Amino acid sequence: MAITKSDVVDMLKELVELTTLDEGDPQSFRVRAYESAYHAVEGFGGELKGLSMAQLQKISGIGKSTATKIRELYDTGKVAKLVELREKHPVSVLALLKLPGVGPKAVQRLRAELAIESIEDLRKAIQLHALRDLKGFGQKTEEKLAKALERMGDEGERRAPISVALPLAERICAQLREVPGVQQVAYCGSLRRFSETVGDLDIVVATTDPAPAMETVLAMPIVDRVLGHGDTKASFVTRRGLQVDVRVVAPSQIGAAMLYFTGSKGHNIKLRQRAIERKMTLNEYALAETESGRVVASETEESIYAALGLGWIHPVLREDAGEIELAERGTLPLAIEKNAIFGDFHVHTSLSGDGHSSLEAVVAAARARGYRVLAITDHAEGLPVSGVGAQALLDQRDRIRAMQAELGDALTLLWGVELNIGKNGELDYDAELRNQFDFCLASVHDHFDLDTAAQTARVVRAMQDPCVKMIGHLSARMIGARPPIPLDMEAIFRAAEETGTALEVNGGLPRLDVSVDVMRTARDRKIPFVLTSDAHKDSELARIENAAMNAMRAWIQPDRVVNTWDRSRIEAWARTKGGSA
Repeated sequence: MAITKSDVVDMLKELVELTTLDEGDPQSFRVRAYESAYHAVEGFGGELKGLSMAQLQKISGIGKSTATKIRELYDTGKVAKLVELREKHPVSVLALLKLPGVGPKAVQRLRAELAIESIEDLRKAIQLHALRDLKGFGQKTEEKLAKALERMGDEGERRAPISVALPLAERICAQLREVPGVQQVAYCGSLRRFSETVGDLDIVVATTDPAPAMETVLAMPIVDRVLGHGDTKASFVTRRGLQVDVRVVAPSQIGAAMLYFTGSKGHNIKLRQRAIERKMTLNEYALAETESGRVVASETEESIYAALGLGWIHPVLREDAGEIELAERGTLPLAIEKNAIFGDFHVHTSLSGDGHSSLEAVVAAARARGYRVLAITDHAEGLPVSGVGAQALLDQRDRIRAMQAELGDALTLLWGVELNIGKNGELDYDAELRNQFDFCLASVHDHFDLDTAAQTARVVRAMQDPCVKMIGHLSARMIGARPPIPLDMEAIFRAAEETGTALEVNGGLPRLDVSVDVMRTARDRKIPFVLTSDAHKDSELARIENAAMNAMRAWIQPDRVVNTWDRSRIEAWARTKGGSA
């Protein structure tokens, strides 16, 4: 199979991860070079296949060494350095990096001194208290890791976070759509329901000629081990251990297949019961009359739901939580549509140390999305490496004001900042400077090991500051990598209501924070929710759609979401502490 730009991006991402582990330093020269090249390739507008070494090196961010590896991948289908690193650092070792407080140097020490090569090895070492005398660990770290492993459980090791599963599924689907004769491709299962973690990937393909699709699947570079394959189904495991099942159906059956393989199990059981009550049967091929076998509906999900007396139910709602009964009454939660999102309130530029797009590029991307309001919120100075000093932010303010004069009414730009919530709730800069910003959000970026009382107190104190309009990624979790900080949610909700502080629904796939569970609990409180992309480059503004999906999973209605309000109401909310929910 031909190598694509997506394969190059994956290769560079893996080199970043494995080289970080190999050298024990996420800021080493090689790691930064691979990371720079990864961002350069991801943002490159065309294909790379036909480019020479000299042409590749003309792309900002790609040096000679990386260009050589890109050409090697296109010419041979593999990269020798990557093969070497994979052999040296197996997937089981990479899993250790998911644990809180375990960085590349810690993994090196665990491997060298305790021969720990997997999560299971670490469990055994903790049971024997082997970490207590290990330099850089000790009893407290051992206890913290024991708790993290307990939370993870066996299931946590087998499930992939959505940040891994979704890009992989989209890439597989994109490659299958290029196969001649393929009419439709869709990923299904818990991923289509936008679950935070995924056990495996289910992909359905509609075509009248299955053979080319099956050949394409088995030739994909991501395939590590084929579990089985036939004329219309193939199952394989990726190098990261994620199982992928691809099924081919006739174009006339694609709706039934998508409905069946999306689930959830409880949702499907109730649909089948409705079919039985109407003297029909429902399976992955069709909704058909029981007696005659005549197909009633199969080509679209909408036609199947309609034949069962229901309107179409969005996949994120299909959790057997009362959605079928609401659909029967026509009172399902309204969808938060892309064209109803009028602004973003958490966006970084290259001024932040971890930002990759200029202010101009970010503003252009916001205009292309039809936004009416955009808050530029680079990191405050308290964040190591990425933070921005006061004078640099004041200079940015002048640029934003100049851009606003040129934009007129086309787009309202807010000069903002993402403040860091300190150990005791203190914020960056003095109050005089903070109050000059058009918009401030505040987020936890450190001290994740504090107890519930301390974590709650620091967040509540931040909410009480008159400049803070919104709390960013409330739990500070990273799905599959860092657990949420412990918080007294009743105290948080009460403080949010009393101070008029909004809660962010962060669209970054590693975060998706606040979580669905938190939103469900707060659904009846007078707390506004704000969808954000937390973009660190212009292309990431699209991540706000992930936030919308997560809010929909929690049955949050559009009128509870600040981004859907009219422009004057959004501006009033952003510039004034509080605002109605």
